This record gives sequence, structure tokens and C-alpha cells, in this order.
Amino acid sequence: MSDKQRILIVDDEPQITRVLRRSLTTHGYDVRVASDGETALQTFGDWPPDLVITDLSMPNMDGLGLCRNLRAISQLPIIVLSVRGEERMKVQALDAGADDYVSKPFGMDELLARIRAALRRAASRGPGDAVSTVLEIGNFRLDLENRSVALSGREAHLTPKEYDLLVYLVSHPGKVLTHRTLLAAIWGGESVEQTEYLRVFVGQLRKKVEPEPAAPRYILTEPWIGYRFDPGA
Repeated sequence: MSDKQRILIVDDEPQITRVLRRSLTTHGYDVRVASDGETALQTFGDWPPDLVITDLSMPNMDGLGLCRNLRAISQLPIIVLSVRGEERMKVQALDAGADDYVSKPFGMDELLARIRAALRRAASRGPGDAVSTVLEIGNFRLDLENRSVALSGREAHLTPKEYDLLVYLVSHPGKVLTHRTLLAAIWGGESVEQTEYLRVFVGQLRKKVEPEPAAPRYILTEPWIGYRFDPGA
């Protein structure tokens, strides 16, 4: 049996699947292709991949439907491909369970970097991992039991909601988190439309953890969509 990591590409444009298949195979991945969501789910049952790359607009079952169906049975990483300007579709896909997105046209170097990051996150999740009371990533150390935060060894004094927001971001490094996802996680489902409220709290949090709040290094904005936590080196 091959020990290569498996990637399933789901797209109804043959020229895109040809390019992706050739490039990903060259970089050492085991690759299969499906032309729509229904075929992808059938392939998933016979050949469980480590990661799925899917287009959003497809016949039979589109990318949104595929994300929802995959999330019901698996936590594998999902990267969606979208046309620039389709912010609403990107948000819907991320809310449906996608981990990341790449806008067409895209460079292979960018896509490969997103794939590596997604696979690293998945590997670090380990199904049997014990729950730790301390989160350490990059320059951040969060003591969940004492609700304390240290950045490069220096304590950061956060309000309760700022702390909850940071914990959620740090717990999902590199993953795009939509406004709705963050609002629901921190303030509850009735607050999912209050994006301005979230923007204020992110601004306050940046002032306390960013070296240069006006040029964020850790809490990055995904325009019109949400935020992404980059732990840095």
C-alpha cells in the first residue's frame, strides 16, 4: 500500500483537474479526480483521501453540498476553489465546513503551501490526543485553567471576551474563520450578524497582542470573510 498522502480533486473543468493532478502527483501526492460532489462522495467511500480540493460551482452536487456531506462523516481538510469576487460563496463554504479557500486564477506555490498547512493541522489533531490545559504555539502560551496569556514570555491582560476570542483563534491556527463562526462561538447564535461588534473586539485584541496593531502579524483579516490566526515562527 502506498504511503503517499491522498488528495481528491473535485472540479468539472477538465483543464483544471489535469493541471492539478499533474502538479500534485509531481510533488509526491497520490491523486484522484471527481467531476462533481456525488462522484466525490462515492470515491471517498472507496478511497478515503487525506485532503479534498473542491470547486464550488458544479452540476449534480456543488461544492457547498459536498462540504456539508463530508463534514457529517469526517474532519479531513477541505480547500475550496472559487472565482475572485465570490465572497458570499466563500463564506457559505467556510460555514459549511471548508478549512480554507484559494481564488482562481491561483499559483501552484500558493496552493501547495495551503495544502501543506492543512495537512499539518490535521496531523496535529491526533484522534487520541489528551486534552491539555495549556496551548503553546509560536510566541503564544495560553493557560486555559488559569485563563492567562503570555506572549514571548510577557503576560497580556485581556478582558474575558478578548481572551475567549484569542483562545478560539489560537485553537484553529491557519484556518479561515468567518465572522459568523466567530460570533456564534464567542457570543452565541443570536449574534451572528453583528460583524461590527466583532471588528471592535478584534481591534482591541490586536492592541494587546500585536507588535504593530495597524499592521497585524498574528490576527490577519480575510477581507469580507473573517479572520485567520497566523502563529508566526
